[in-house]
Amino acid sequence: MNIAIPHCRWVLAVAVLCLVLIGGVKSVAQEAVAAADSVKLGTDFQNRAKQYLDLRKKVAGKSPKQSDSPTGIAANQKVLGERIRDARSGAKQGEIFTPELTTYFRRKIAASLTGPHGNGVRASLRHADPVNVKLQVNQTYPENVPLQSTPPSLLLNLPSLPEGLEYRIVGRDLVLRDTEANIVVDFIPDAVS
Repeated sequence: MNIAIPHCRWVLAVAVLCLVLIGGVKSVAQEAVAAADSVKLGTDFQNRAKQYLDLRKKVAGKSPKQSDSPTGIAANQKVLGERIRDARSGAKQGEIFTPELTTYFRRKIAASLTGPHGNGVRASLRHADPVNVKLQVNQTYPENVPLQSTPPSLLLNLPSLPEGLEYRIVGRDLVLRDTEANIVVDFIPDAVS
């Protein structure tokens, strides 16, 4: 009978070890799937951003005469913005930030806010002027809304953008802004919680 008790302990120890190993393998497998999904979603977003820029290039036609004056720059932005609005007249929120990409971006932003630099990101966002504006796709970026810089540690967690596009935080929304046309390309409502 004394032999049975050590044998039971050994079997129990092996069983616990197997469960731990299976759990570890499952966790590694889940992380691999999450990383693959992240790459897939990042690529999808990059492709959508590129498609937008290709459209912009196509509709821009011959660029207006370059200007260094604020008035000339604003006039050029207005012309380009009008051309893009005409080409994307039916554009709606969520065409670039699809529901799947919206979830992905919200996860990335939440990770930045809860990560090692989260307090700094939150403090930077709190220092921004309070904004209460209703965003619309294709609208000119609101003149009364400051072009607050997005905290670098937040940007590092988001997919990189091609030249001509930038992220902006407006209130709690993440905005994809066309820097040359000064328009809202798309946005994610309540992206920052």
